[in-house]
Amino acid sequence: MDKQSDGQGVERVAEEKQLDEKELERKLKKDQKAKEKEEKKLKAKQKEAARLQAQATSDGTKKTEKKLRKKAVEDENPEDFIDPDTPNGQKKLLAPQMAKQYSPSAVERSWYAWWESSGYFGADSASTKPPFVIVLPPPNVTGALHIGHALTVAIEDAMIRWRRMSGYNALWVPGVDHAGIATQVLKWKDQYGGTILNQLRRLGASLDWSREAFTMDEQRSKAVTEAFVRLHKEGLIYRDYRLVNWDCTLRTAISDIEVDHIDLKEETMLKVPGYANPVQFGVLISFAYPLEEGLGEIVVATTRIETMLGDTAIAVHPEDERYKHLHGRYAVHPFNGRRLKIICDAELVDPTFGTGAVKITPAHDPNDFEVGKRHNLEFINIFTDDGKINSNGGAKFDGMPRFTARVAVIEALKEKGLYKDTKKNEMSLGVCSRTNDVVEPMIKPQWFVNCNHMAKAGLDAVRSKKIEIIPQQYEQDWYRWLENIRDWCVSRQLWWGHRVPAWYVTLEDDLDKNLGSANDRWIVARNESDANLEAQKKYAGKKLRLDQDPDVLDTWFSSGLFPLTVLGWPSDTADLRAFYPTSVLETGLDILFFWVARMVMMGMQLGGDVPFQKVYLHPMIRDAHGRKMSKSLGNVVDPLEVINGMSLDGLLKRLEEGNLDPNELNIARDGKKKDFPDGIAECGTDALRFALISYTSQSDRINLDIKRVVGYRQWCNKLWNAIRFAMGKLGDHYIPPATVDVSLMPPICKWILSVLSKAVGKTVSSLEAYKLSDATSAIYSWWQYQLCDVFIEAIKPYFFNDSQELESARAASRDTLWICLDTGLRLLHPFMPFVTEELWQRLPQPKDSCRKGSIMISQYPSLVEEWSNGRLENEMDIVLDAVNKIRSLKPPTDSNERRPAFALCRGQEIAATIQCYQSLIVYLSSISHLKILTENDETPADCATAVVNKDLSVYLQLQGALNADAEREKLKKKKDEIQKLQNALAQKMDASGYREKAPQSVQEEDMRKLTALLEQLEVISEAEKKLDAN
Repeated sequence: MDKQSDGQGVERVAEEKQLDEKELERKLKKDQKAKEKEEKKLKAKQKEAARLQAQATSDGTKKTEKKLRKKAVEDENPEDFIDPDTPNGQKKLLAPQMAKQYSPSAVERSWYAWWESSGYFGADSASTKPPFVIVLPPPNVTGALHIGHALTVAIEDAMIRWRRMSGYNALWVPGVDHAGIATQVLKWKDQYGGTILNQLRRLGASLDWSREAFTMDEQRSKAVTEAFVRLHKEGLIYRDYRLVNWDCTLRTAISDIEVDHIDLKEETMLKVPGYANPVQFGVLISFAYPLEEGLGEIVVATTRIETMLGDTAIAVHPEDERYKHLHGRYAVHPFNGRRLKIICDAELVDPTFGTGAVKITPAHDPNDFEVGKRHNLEFINIFTDDGKINSNGGAKFDGMPRFTARVAVIEALKEKGLYKDTKKNEMSLGVCSRTNDVVEPMIKPQWFVNCNHMAKAGLDAVRSKKIEIIPQQYEQDWYRWLENIRDWCVSRQLWWGHRVPAWYVTLEDDLDKNLGSANDRWIVARNESDANLEAQKKYAGKKLRLDQDPDVLDTWFSSGLFPLTVLGWPSDTADLRAFYPTSVLETGLDILFFWVARMVMMGMQLGGDVPFQKVYLHPMIRDAHGRKMSKSLGNVVDPLEVINGMSLDGLLKRLEEGNLDPNELNIARDGKKKDFPDGIAECGTDALRFALISYTSQSDRINLDIKRVVGYRQWCNKLWNAIRFAMGKLGDHYIPPATVDVSLMPPICKWILSVLSKAVGKTVSSLEAYKLSDATSAIYSWWQYQLCDVFIEAIKPYFFNDSQELESARAASRDTLWICLDTGLRLLHPFMPFVTEELWQRLPQPKDSCRKGSIMISQYPSLVEEWSNGRLENEMDIVLDAVNKIRSLKPPTDSNERRPAFALCRGQEIAATIQCYQSLIVYLSSISHLKILTENDETPADCATAVVNKDLSVYLQLQGALNADAEREKLKKKKDEIQKLQNALAQKMDASGYREKAPQSVQEEDMRKLTALLEQLEVISEAEKKLDAN
C-alpha cells in the first residue's frame, strides 16, 4: 500500500470526524428504518407467497378432499352415526361419529334422565353458596302443557341454569295446583299430575323434584288451615252477608279480579253459556211504576230489566223539584203489589241523568246494596244459584232462566202499558274469566279477608324497592290496584278444595236450626276437636252440635301461600331459613293481582318478610296475527306439536277431538289450514325455548310466529356443523392447552376472542338486568355472524395443506376454535340445554383437567379482560364492512367467478389496515385479488363501486358485466340514505337550546358524525362522475 493511499484514508477519517453527531444519529436511524422496511416487505412477500400457494392449491385441494370425502362416504358404516340405546338415568351413549345433520329428537333423548338421576337439580339448605330461589307458578294438576307454560319454563330455567353455573345454590321448586279438580283429589293428582310434570321435564326444566309440592297434599293443607286460623285471630278474616260476584255456571262466588269487563258501545247480542240464542246487552230500558193515590206514574230506566222483580224502592235527588211532592210516597209493583217507597239519596242519584228517578234492587246491585243499607230497605233475592228466577220473583216468572225472564218482563210491562222505550247505552259488562258467563251480583254469607293493612305493606314494599317489578311500567298498575283494593271474598261454593276450617254451633233450644243463620255462632279452629273444646267453653253446660262449613277456600288463597308452604311453613325448617325470601317471582302479567299481590300480602303478614325480591312479568302470547289464542279460532299452539312436529291432518284431527260446536270447528279448521298449510315442522325443545325468550323484548304481548321457531331449529343445525367442522380440524389427538398466550396469535384469533369476551359481558349484564332477549341476541350474533360466518371461514385456508409456513397459525386456530366452542356452548347452555350438552360432551378435554361431568354444572363464562382488543375490533369492523360491500357488488349471475377488486384508501392509516387484512378480504369476498389504491391512482374502467366510509371505497371489476344504470341507482340510494341521516343530524344540531344544553362531548361527537357524512356524500359524487365518464 503506498503513502498516497494512506494519506487518503487519513483524510476520510478526518472528514468523518468532522460530521455533526446529531446528523450521524439521524443517518443511523434512517438506515435502521430502511432495514426494517425491507424486512417487513420481505415478510409480507413471504406471507403473500404462502397465501398464494395455499390459494393456488386450494381448488386442487378441495377437489382432492371432495374425492376423499366421496370415498369416505362409500366406506362409512351407517351404524357409526346412530347413538346406542342408553339405559334410563345413565349418561347418554354417543355414536362414534357425529350425525351429518342435527336431529332434535335424537339429541334431546336421554340427557334429562341423566341430569335428574345425577342430582344436578338439587339444592342444599346447608350450602355456604349464596341462594337463588324461584318457585314455579303451580300449573293445574289436571291441565295440559300450553304455550304459556313453555314460556315460563324457558325463562325460569334459563335463570336457574345461569345462576347454578355462576356458583349459586340454585333452587327451583316444582308444584301443582288443585284448581279444576272435581272429584277424589289425590286420585286425580296421581293419575293426571304426572302428565304435566313429565311435560315440564320434556321442556328441560331443571326443577328440584325432591321438593315437589301439591297445594292439597297433607303438609300444604295443614299450612292453609293454619293461615286461615291465624288471620282470623288477628281480625283479618271475618264472615258477613255481602254482595258477591256470582257465577251461575259454576254456582259459586268469584273474586273481583276473576271478572273480566267487556266495554259495549251500543246494542250487542252476546252468546251466554246455557242459552241457545244470543242475549241482548248494551241497551237502557225505560218503564213506569204506577204511584199510589192516583198520583200518576214515575219512569225509571235499567240495563237489567229482570232485576225489577226484586225492586224495593225508588230513589230521587232531594233537591230535584220534579219529585219533591213524592218524597215519602209509594209506587206499586205491577206484578206483585209490593209497595216501593220513594226515597231521597243525593249520593246515588244524578238528577241530570235519565228521568232523575232510580229503581233500587238492594240484593242485586252494588250501588243499590249501599243504598239499601243506608235506608234500611228490604233485600230480596230473586235468583236461584243456577241463575233462574225463584219464588220471590212471582209465579209468572218462577223457574225462568234470568235472560229468558228479561224478555218475558218486557212483554208483561207492554201488556200493562208500562213499557216506555229501549235506547242504546254504553256499558261495562262483567263476565267470569273462566266460564264466560255473565256475572250476577248476589247477596251471600261469605268469608272475607280484610286487605287494607296488608295492601299498604305491599305498596310500601314496592315503593321502597324491597320488591322490584320488572318491567318497571307495571309498578303503576300495582299501585292503582292496591290503593283501591276491596276485601277479598275467599269462600267458594264448590265441592273440591280446602274446606273452610270453621264450625257452626247449633244449640238444642235454637228455634232456627239452619246452618249459618246466626253469624256469631261460627268457631274457627285447626280441627273439629279444637272447635269442640272452644264451643264447650263458650256455651258451657249447653247441648250443642257442630257442623263444618261446607264451603271451600278460593284456590288463590292456597296459591298465595305457596312461597311459604313449599319451604315448610309454618314449621321453622332449614329450607325456610335458607331460601326465604325467594329471589324472583316470574309469571305472566295477567296474574299480577290474582296471585302476585296475594303472595306479597300473605307472605309479609304470615312470613314476616316479602316472599321474593323481584317480580319479572313476561308478555302474553298471541298468534302471529296478534290475536288472542282461542280454541274456537283454531290458533292455540300446543308446545309439544312444535317440539315433535305435526302434519296438517294431525292438527285437524286434534281439533276434532275437542269440544267445539260445528260452527267453531269450521272456523278453527280454516285457521289451521291458513296458518299451517304444511303442518308444523319438528323444531325441538331447544329451538322453541330460544325463540320464546328472544320474543320477550315485546313487553306486553308476543305475536308468536312458528316460522321463527323453525329458523332457530335451522340455526341449531349450524351449531352442529360448526362442531363437526371443529372435530375434523382439531383431529383425534388434539389436547386443548391449559392456558393460551393471546399476544402470539394471528389477528383473526385475537379478534374472535375479543368479540367473544364482549358477547360474554353483554350476555351476563343482560341476564343480571333481566333483559333476556338482549342476552339471546348477543349470543346468537356472536355464534352466527362472528364465529360461523367469519372466524371459521377465515381459518379454513390454514388447513388447505400442511405447509410448515402456516403451522403456527394452524395451531393457534385450533386452540382458539376450541376455546370459542367450549366458551360459546357454556354461554348458550341456559337457553338451549340439550344441544349444548351433547356438543360439549364431544369436545376434547384438556389434559389433567378437572372438567365437570356435565355442562350444566360447569362454570358460566365471564368477561376476560386480556382478550379485549378494541383497536382490533374497529379494524375488523372496517374489514368486514368492506367484505360485505364487495360481495354486494357481485352480479346475481356470478356463482363462482372470482373477479379482481380494488380498495381506494384515503389516508395511510386505512391503507395500512387494508394491507394488513388483504388476504382475509380476498378469501372472504371470493375475489381473485385486491389491489390497494391511493387517492392519486386511477380506478380501472368497468367497475361497480361501493362506499364503505369516508376513507374507504371498494370497486369490483365486472369487465363487460357492469350495468351502469343499476350502479347509478345503487349510488343514488346510498346518497339518499346518507342525506337523510345528515339532515336529521343537522336538524338536531340546529334545534333551539342545543348549544346551551347539550354536553360539549356530545356536540363534538355530533360534529364529527356530520363531517363524516358530508365527506361520504363527496365520495359518492366522485363515484357518480367517474361512472358518467366511463
